[in-house]
Amino acid sequence: MLDVADFGRNPHGEEFGEFGLCRVRFGKAKKGSPPKRRGVLTVFGWTPDILEEWFTEVRPLFGTDGNPAAWPSERGLRVGCQRLNSRFIAYRQALGLDDGLDFHSIRRSYVTHLIERGLDPRFVQEQVGHEHASTTSIYTCVSSDFRTRTLRRHLDATVAAALGTRAAGQA
Repeated sequence: MLDVADFGRNPHGEEFGEFGLCRVRFGKAKKGSPPKRRGVLTVFGWTPDILEEWFTEVRPLFGTDGNPAAWPSERGLRVGCQRLNSRFIAYRQALGLDDGLDFHSIRRSYVTHLIERGLDPRFVQEQVGHEHASTTSIYTCVSSDFRTRTLRRHLDATVAAALGTRAAGQA
């Protein structure tokens, strides 16, 4: 449900230009509540280039005059969720990928990449619009390599602190 007007500048992330912020107006809400609005900040350096190319080179090919949709359809106002899901499944099958991979996997991957890059878990929680950190943790599937690096970093820091304390105590 994103429109072209939902993208804009983040005054604290000038390097992202016109694509530093995405205003989500129709986020998932609690039962009986209106859609949950939030701003999602650009975090990956490649994102503005991809969006710039889409909005200036590809999107106009759809004959989008007067269509506010960020992702227009040749048959209607915008590409719908059902169409996105069906195309995702078709590509997944054509590539021989696991049936467990679904469109929502992209969201889980996004959360995992943010955590593995060291972004603050509270920031990640806000980015994806979760009310509770426990929900965000369900989406996080860090790699064994990440777990090993994290453990090694903490063990090294603990050993260094212990040796530093011991050396100071002996002096």
